[in-house]
Amino acid sequence: MNFLFHPEAKDEFNEAIEYYEDCEPGLGYDFSIEVHAAIQIIINYPTAWPIIDEDVRRCLVNRFPYAIIYSIEQDGIFILAVMRMRRHPDYWRNRR
Repeated sequence: MNFLFHPEAKDEFNEAIEYYEDCEPGLGYDFSIEVHAAIQIIINYPTAWPIIDEDVRRCLVNRFPYAIIYSIEQDGIFILAVMRMRRHPDYWRNRR
């Protein structure tokens, strides 16, 4: 199964990598590894995570206060947001 980022989700991901890298060298890399590990788990078990809105699910990222917000589409996983958990929980809804 494939995955695709919404353009704004890809931007969020890259901005978070830069933020953590600025905090401590190597931490941005660690963050990216954890996000990709979460995506791999989503690909392997797409229905394992709780539904938060209609057909949208949320998978928490290990070690970091982030979640992957995604939907299961015919051609794969569509990542709507790489969401910092302290952000307003509905900000990504217009991305569908």
